[in-house]
Amino acid sequence: MSDKIQINATEAGVVRVFAVDIPPDQIATFTARNGSWPLREALGAETLDPEHAVVFDADDLADLGLPGYLREGHAIPEDQIEQMRAKLMAQDGTVMVITSPAFGGTAQTLNPRAPLRLIATFTEQRDPITFDALPDASARTPEHEEKPVRKAPSDAAMSGRVATIVLLVLAILVAVMVWVAS
Repeated sequence: MSDKIQINATEAGVVRVFAVDIPPDQIATFTARNGSWPLREALGAETLDPEHAVVFDADDLADLGLPGYLREGHAIPEDQIEQMRAKLMAQDGTVMVITSPAFGGTAQTLNPRAPLRLIATFTEQRDPITFDALPDASARTPEHEEKPVRKAPSDAAMSGRVATIVLLVLAILVAVMVWVAS
């Protein structure tokens, strides 16, 4: 396979399906990471997170099938799957499903080679982001609120403050007199 695949640093929501054309008894060696990693080398990737590159036997999907796995497991819209349904259903043997996070936000050019063969590329369905009005005035941030006007303290509050200061002064005077008298 000589088709190059451009991965940009901001790629998100892309799911690629590859056929892995090797005998089942060689899959463990192909996916093993022992200093070298044959799978990454065959993909031609600089950076690859194994958590987002899943290799499995398509026959293990039983009734769900590869189209169902992509629809249910990766939120691929039905219209995209329908265009590739025959090709996906015909796929037997080992496949690799690799998602955008596998590339760790690293821009790179993939140069896949045997035993990998690109079957299809899909885009996950994402709901549009909407911003609704805040439901309650208490949820608004302080910067959007008017600052309340500060009221002057009442006469009762002022009298209380004065009485507290007088009592503190008297307590200090009593303490000083007791100290002097002893």
